[in-house]
Amino acid sequence: MNLPAREWMDRSAEMFAQALDAVPDTALGEPSVLPGWTRQHVVAHVHFNALSLSRLARWAATGEPTPQYASAAQRRAEIEDGASWPAAELRARVGESAAALAAILDGLDGAGWAREVVTIGGRRIPATELPWLRARELAVHAVDLGAGAGFGDLPPDLLLALATEVLTGRARTGELAGITSWLTGRSAQAPALGPWL
Repeated sequence: MNLPAREWMDRSAEMFAQALDAVPDTALGEPSVLPGWTRQHVVAHVHFNALSLSRLARWAATGEPTPQYASAAQRRAEIEDGASWPAAELRARVGESAAALAAILDGLDGAGWAREVVTIGGRRIPATELPWLRARELAVHAVDLGAGAGFGDLPPDLLLALATEVLTGRARTGELAGITSWLTGRSAQAPALGPWL
């Protein structure tokens, strides 16, 4: 198991829970930091992300292939549906799904951690990457709630891992030259970036 990532997952889960607790029920329907998503959308996404990663963790545990999502359309529909749930139900479900995922991961043995699973994007990854995938979602979406949590609240090693992954993703979209120019002080302004990751 990737121990730092598992620790990051717990730390990020705590950060997300604290950020969500800071949002009154009446403010859950307000816009989040993410364009086009309310806070309810963010919470619903975090809930369904836990369910999807639980499916991959069960695959790792049993060896029986289980898709993360049936389709991208299913993923979008789940989030839209969850964003319409009453606040109490949404809060309860996001907590339950997080606890269930943690329990499945904690139950994996050596063979389970080594087993490869396939993400919705088609990447084959060992189960050891699952805690990182969850930690990343929780950390970023805690900030997206716009309830006081910030990237400065994250451990430096988690921040570095996240920044490295984001930079790698931006490189795939052809944005690396502009970002590097800015990071090295050769451009006065940060470049305009493509859609959020």
